[in-house]
Amino acid sequence: MRDPVQVLNALCEHSKDSGYRYQRLYRILFNEEMFFIAYQRKYANQGNMTPGTDGRTVDRMSIHRIQKLVASLRDESYQPHPARRVYIPKKNGTKRPLGIPSFEDKLVQEVVHMILKAIYEGQFEDTSHGFRPNRSCHTALRDIKVTFKGTRWFIEGDIKGFFDNINHNVMIDILRERISDDRFLRLIRKFLNAGYMENWTYNNTYSGTPQGGIISPILANIYLDKFDKYVKQYAESFNKGKSRRLTTEYQRNRNQRNALRWKLEAETDENSKAELKLKMAEMRTEMLDIPATRDMDDTFKRLKYIRYADDFLIGVIGSKGECEKIKADITTFMSEKLKLEMSEEKTLITSAQEPAKFLGYEITARRSMDHTRTRCGLQRRPWSGTIVLNLSYETVLKRLQSYNAVLITQVDRKQTLKPSSRKYMVNRQDADIMAQYNLELRGFYNYYSIADNIGYRGWKFNYFMKYSMLKTLGRKHKRTVGQILEKYRDGTDVVIPYRDNKGNAKQRVWYNGGFRCKRFKDIYEDNYYDKAPNTMYLPAPTLVERLRERKCELCGVMGDLVMHHVRNINQLKADTKWNAVMIKRHRKTLAVCQGCDALIHKSYDK
Repeated sequence: MRDPVQVLNALCEHSKDSGYRYQRLYRILFNEEMFFIAYQRKYANQGNMTPGTDGRTVDRMSIHRIQKLVASLRDESYQPHPARRVYIPKKNGTKRPLGIPSFEDKLVQEVVHMILKAIYEGQFEDTSHGFRPNRSCHTALRDIKVTFKGTRWFIEGDIKGFFDNINHNVMIDILRERISDDRFLRLIRKFLNAGYMENWTYNNTYSGTPQGGIISPILANIYLDKFDKYVKQYAESFNKGKSRRLTTEYQRNRNQRNALRWKLEAETDENSKAELKLKMAEMRTEMLDIPATRDMDDTFKRLKYIRYADDFLIGVIGSKGECEKIKADITTFMSEKLKLEMSEEKTLITSAQEPAKFLGYEITARRSMDHTRTRCGLQRRPWSGTIVLNLSYETVLKRLQSYNAVLITQVDRKQTLKPSSRKYMVNRQDADIMAQYNLELRGFYNYYSIADNIGYRGWKFNYFMKYSMLKTLGRKHKRTVGQILEKYRDGTDVVIPYRDNKGNAKQRVWYNGGFRCKRFKDIYEDNYYDKAPNTMYLPAPTLVERLRERKCELCGVMGDLVMHHVRNINQLKADTKWNAVMIKRHRKTLAVCQGCDALIHKSYDK
């Protein structure tokens, strides 16, 4: 069988040719090595121990099981199982549906995902940042910070129920533009139509991507890449001029200053020269308080665009009327070409002086006449038109509420916030309680560390989280916050001693790293994402190598093996031979013979 890396790299090479159409892709699914790699990639996810509608999990995976799956693909008898739908809580108190596919379906989807990624990743636009290698919310925000300077208006894009409303026929038609393989396209349509099970009732899916599907993110990007390219072409026709025209006052002042400079060059009297230099300096100071360029200049227009998944932001240098037309045009394109509906209420046109919401940040363009002196001694206005990324009070409050770390009360008709204890944590060890709070605090800071006001908002968040933890410990030990502080204070830090699994003395220290606003170069190197990846990295399939050795890792018997999986190795106890072996090797997998496998699962049935 052909090396999967060579197969995928060949697909990558052809992706550079926009006119190339792929054929015989379905035959790649006959390559067992592709599924071995897919298994290696996906086995460690704890969700794989949750059964799908076929009742099977990653446990008892074997080479024979993969061979049987490949055989069903070869004769096209393979049919994806409907996803098992469950509901998980959201931070706002509501619940969102989550589909749990069977593990065999996850393997097939992972192989299809690798194929689609090799074909399409190189042709995606740089304005797309969601679900792509080496890109993230931060890279999207970085590009906004860099490219949106001078923006006058924002258009906040909101697509109604995007992932549930992707039109299957449009999706297949888009794929058919590059893929000329009916069997491969039929397989993707099978996934799109697989449906889901809820309360033991089967439900068809007539639109949307597969429930909980591995291929859903890349299918969404392929779908919206049409929109990315449309906006790119729209911007090319919209953009106008090389630079803004100067204001009349600024131009007049500059002309007068130039006239004085020419007069200075011709002047020979030293006293007159001194007077001219003084006057030029005064005029230079005056110019720093005069807007240099026109706010509304019909000879200069720009349109900038960034998308993350189904959220997008457009920045416009132009009039509000032009923004209304842009909004109408993209709404029409979405409706006619992609069969999607834009939310009229949530697709907003916002002045750049007012915050536009994107990826949890509030984005504005600074209007500042403040100036500073450069290293060369010249005065400049470096902040005018620059983009500001702020963290709002409401975002901080919602995050605290999601952690149950704040209590909101009304005092004299005013909202008052107080740290609150988290009673569901009182059964944990003190050090584990602090570890959970520290984890949440660091996660908050890691995401919002690029906010311009993170210093202020971060310390506020830290205050409520710290005293929520202290109140939780006080509730557990029936002590006051002051008594808990007296017990655990070490200088300016809060320190909780504990012992690890080996009995070694350790300390948990409350987060004390501060909340400095990080610059993007502190987070990413210059090559922070790949614009056109031409090579594929795949993990070595070590699990399959262990199965191929045909020697039971528990009893040493030679023969066909299956892979035993556990959800979390940290929760294992050395009360059985197999658990002791897994703990000793620090592995959540064990390749065992049929006899040992039966023995293991018999113990579970007791």
